[in-house]
Amino acid sequence: MAMTFRSILFVADDGTEAGAREAPEILGDLNLDQIIDGITAGKEEYDLKPFFYAPLGEPDAVLYRQEVMRDLEDERLFAAVEEFAGGIRRMREELERVKKLYYEYQKHWWFVDAVEAYCAAVRGLGATLERAEPASRGFRGLKEYVAEYMASAAFTTLGEEARRVKEQLAAIQYSLIIKDDTLTVQGYEGEADYSIAVEATFRKFAQGEGKDYRVKFPERVEMNHVEAAALDFVAKLNGKAFATLERFCAAHAGYLDATIGRFDREVQFYLSYLRYIRELEEAGLLFTLPALSTVEKDIAVEEGFDLALAKKLAAEKRRVVTNDFRLGGPERIIIVSGPNNGGKTTFARMFGQLHYLAGVGCKVPGRAARLYLADRIFTHFEREEKVADLRSKFEEDLIRVHEFLKLSTSRSIVVMNESFSSTSLKDAVFIGQKVMRRIIGKDLICLFVTFIDELAALSDTSVSMVSTIVPGDPASRTYKIVRRAADGRAYAMAVAEKHRLTCEQLRERIVA
Repeated sequence: MAMTFRSILFVADDGTEAGAREAPEILGDLNLDQIIDGITAGKEEYDLKPFFYAPLGEPDAVLYRQEVMRDLEDERLFAAVEEFAGGIRRMREELERVKKLYYEYQKHWWFVDAVEAYCAAVRGLGATLERAEPASRGFRGLKEYVAEYMASAAFTTLGEEARRVKEQLAAIQYSLIIKDDTLTVQGYEGEADYSIAVEATFRKFAQGEGKDYRVKFPERVEMNHVEAAALDFVAKLNGKAFATLERFCAAHAGYLDATIGRFDREVQFYLSYLRYIRELEEAGLLFTLPALSTVEKDIAVEEGFDLALAKKLAAEKRRVVTNDFRLGGPERIIIVSGPNNGGKTTFARMFGQLHYLAGVGCKVPGRAARLYLADRIFTHFEREEKVADLRSKFEEDLIRVHEFLKLSTSRSIVVMNESFSSTSLKDAVFIGQKVMRRIIGKDLICLFVTFIDELAALSDTSVSMVSTIVPGDPASRTYKIVRRAADGRAYAMAVAEKHRLTCEQLRERIVA
């Protein structure tokens, strides 16, 4: 067969197929660990997390996945792929059952059942693909592969032989005679079924519905030793049919096509993610396949949101607040400031999530998105001080920032959240400006949540965004982050809150 399709996830054999076994450190900062756990919940058998742990670095590799994701928006194709996956799952369950069974003939029977489930799943997928007109390179390649595979001698022989084995076994008839503690199995010779005559004789004495005294035997898969002995006798009486069964199982032990098996696992990457976001889409939130570039650093998102927060609020029947952002021309850095509890950290997580999810080829939260395909995303979020490290929180901040500045390239993205808040304003301004100059010098795209308003005016590469309050009610937050100059009061308010010196806190203390 001249079939070239290999993978529904990877456009080329570039060494990325294995994914990553270890979760990137940034997942916790961006709440992506929660998102990936939610996507893969109940799908542990497919081992999907490595695919989500390994963002792609090339636009064409991401575009390959986006095309497949777009094809799966067709409900008929989505349902057909899910049905295929269900058939293969049943096949695996039956093969697992085979491993647990003791008696050989029973193992052989379940093996043939597994083969039939496999053949039915492949035929169902092939029939749907034949009718469909997929646009993606992935599904077009799969369509051609499945059509050729179904026409191959290997597949047709497998299906035909499984059918013949089942027909031969189904045609077997035998008599089972139980007398005292003796069980006799003999060939069926056309003896009359007296149970029908007995039932007809006593039916005329029936007066209404009588009590059902029949005993319901427990349903179990494993045979007991008496049933196994009876089956052995039946096999001796029908040697040809059972010999055919044994030959079939030996000849087709490795029947599962490697590419079909790989597709079954990999396609769950798409099905699981689309299932995960479906609830939010039905609630009116928008998702889009972003335009990506490794050259142009103009980025823009409309109605983006934190996916982990949106799922949490959806469970509470609440709706997440969406936000926009953009960088154009020489702009590379977004400085986010504003009052506490105004959504700044959520905005930073959203920014990181969007770029990360785009890098693995998924739809991202938003009406429209144009994003930069980074080689790596770095995060610097506040962490608890560890006594065992014998370092201050400020020293730990400096070490972590130094590390990502050393490892980053001009294709990297940085998300910083309230860095250097553990030191004085003077030192925070000094260090913040030093770090920003290094980021500007490396031409990194960066989002920095900070109380240091001066950073927004450091360079024409920086823009200011501010979390807003409800007009006339400074204590109420809108959770909208808008592009405008910093108002200069955010750090002072943060210091006042830290030392419990706001008006509201002072009133509480005076009353107390």
